[in-house]
Amino acid sequence: MLARLGGGPASISDLARPFDMALPSFMKHIHFLEGSGLIRTRKHGRVRTCAIEKAQFSVVDAWLAAQRAVWEGRADRLEQFVTENEEE
Repeated sequence: MLARLGGGPASISDLARPFDMALPSFMKHIHFLEGSGLIRTRKHGRVRTCAIEKAQFSVVDAWLAAQRAVWEGRADRLEQFVTENEEE
């Protein structure tokens, strides 16, 4: 769903089409994503449209970048330790 919404807003029916599940089950996923702030929905007449909340993804991206820096530092220190102690 998120990959599809990355290309632009889509209706619930368009998003649900590729999935083999009942609409009420699909709506649980929509409500979860909306509740987490990753998407927003708007109703226009009888059609509910979903769109990505780009600001929330910026928060996720910043957190992932910080985690990546921590783990890369750990991997670098491990590599240095192994290299220094290789001869032993």
